[in-house]
Amino acid sequence: MAQFSGKAGATYAFHRARRVFADAERKEELDRRFQIETTEQAVALLGDMKGAMMKVGQMASYLDQGMPENVRHTLAQLQQDAPPMSVALASEVLAAELGCPPNEAFAEFDPDPIAAASIGQVHRALTHDGRAVAVKIQYPGVDEAIGSDLATADVVFRGLAVMFPGLEPEPVVAELKARLSEELDYEKEAANQRMFAAFYHDHPYIHIPHVVDELSTRRVLTTELATGARFDEVQTWSQDERNLAAETIYRFAFGSIYRLGAFNGDPHPGNYLFRPGGEVTFLDFGLVKQFTGESLAGFEKMLSSIVLEPDPAVFRRTVEDLGLLKRDAPFDDEKVVQYFSHFYEFVATPGQYTITEEYATATVRHIFDPTGEFADIRKAANVPSDFVIIQRINLGLYAIFGQLNATGDWRRIAEELWPWVDGPPSTPMGIAAATWQPGPALAVDG
Repeated sequence: MAQFSGKAGATYAFHRARRVFADAERKEELDRRFQIETTEQAVALLGDMKGAMMKVGQMASYLDQGMPENVRHTLAQLQQDAPPMSVALASEVLAAELGCPPNEAFAEFDPDPIAAASIGQVHRALTHDGRAVAVKIQYPGVDEAIGSDLATADVVFRGLAVMFPGLEPEPVVAELKARLSEELDYEKEAANQRMFAAFYHDHPYIHIPHVVDELSTRRVLTTELATGARFDEVQTWSQDERNLAAETIYRFAFGSIYRLGAFNGDPHPGNYLFRPGGEVTFLDFGLVKQFTGESLAGFEKMLSSIVLEPDPAVFRRTVEDLGLLKRDAPFDDEKVVQYFSHFYEFVATPGQYTITEEYATATVRHIFDPTGEFADIRKAANVPSDFVIIQRINLGLYAIFGQLNATGDWRRIAEELWPWVDGPPSTPMGIAAATWQPGPALAVDG
């Protein structure tokens, strides 16, 4: 990182010097080239570093729509096309885990990865009984890399606590360490994936690849091979198709929280495969948060007191009880509701609502901007452990919806998913899903 900073600084100095003698049109071209070159350098660095730093680059590619388009496009390579490890190294890991080389473990094994992500890369293969599978192989040493990243998390969050005095860094760091450490254990991920696959078995729109247990270990995860369009292709589809894709993602994310009691905490474009008509295959179940009945009851009380039966006093007491806000902070209940209502705007608004890129960007800044109208509330706000991973809804899921310009009657769809409302089907997708029966919610240890 230090070497990159030095190189980028030198490049910037040279860029400024060239700019002095350029006309306006030439300056614009030089600026654009500088952005691309610098971002390409960052992508190469973050892609090689893997682990938590690469995840930061992935999030940056779709989180803030204020970045130049060419920068976002270049960073998007980290969503599925990071620099892969060598074939020899991948084969070595696989042989150590499965007890034999790839050409013995599988009838066919493609040495060229189809995706390379922050913790492992994925290869196509064919089992000896003729099943097409995806084989995810963990990078050797990535556990040490993430351990190193997490070791500095305490410092980062203590620094944030200076800007946000209400933030208690210890629970945040503990939750991040627990969840990200679990990502390194593919046996845990396999258990998560089996749980989701069992629950969503035979769902008309939501598909989860099945785990091939006999070819999976702590560092190798083999699942049925899924196919479909990537997110960048979906963005070229009609608005109706994009709305259907967004509705499925919405139903999966919030239906899983309230009906399964679990949240797949890594919502980014590289983890979805799409088919026309709203079918979506969901990938990567390494980062999953499971909620207790008590936690879900707290979510219900928040939603009821700010959306269904608005009551500022009850809502404030609820967020204080849940640890989201310090007690007896010096501002009135109405202001608390004004601050938090941003996150509920699209489900509080009756009728059709479009989630725009501007809304997604505003959501990120609503959380982190330490100035402005709500500066006092931000200073009193906290992130309890139950809300650490679920913040990926605000810091990721809405950004995806914004890129899709997702339009729907989110209030009525939400009421279908909220068990305490259990509203009637409100869309054709809802009608089709109403005939589906959830499978058993398999227990996952931990």
